[in-house]
Amino acid sequence: MSTNPRVPAPVKPFRHKLDVQLRFNDIDMFGHVNNSVYLQFFDLGKLRYFEDALGKDFMKSGLAVVIVNINCDFFAPSFLNEPLAVMTQTIHLGDKSLTLEQRIVNTATGEVKCMARTVMAGFDPATLASAEIPAYAKESLTSYDNGI
Repeated sequence: MSTNPRVPAPVKPFRHKLDVQLRFNDIDMFGHVNNSVYLQFFDLGKLRYFEDALGKDFMKSGLAVVIVNINCDFFAPSFLNEPLAVMTQTIHLGDKSLTLEQRIVNTATGEVKCMARTVMAGFDPATLASAEIPAYAKESLTSYDNGI
């Protein structure tokens, strides 16, 4: 658990955790993880979270979502040999959108390095218009995050 008073408490406990591997090119000239790399970790976390919550073939299941907003707060630098993981959960499910909360944490200390809130909107690729989030996806995400 992070002791940094700037880090807000999670909306609920995280169920999904994905360890990430740092690469040499993830490090900037100051010796820490470049801030743009965190967004790549968040993307990988989203993919594995949806696979675990909705099934490996979720991209063929009729769920189509696009990112419409990302806000990222940085709390502490990460360095090459730190054990890091991305934590992911759904914190809001609407008719046509969902919001994810994600955190990059040091798995040895629990320190939160950064966190993001991402709004994803349902999307119909055929019409290029917004679409409802399918009921099965809402049910699966809710069940997964609640440990059911």
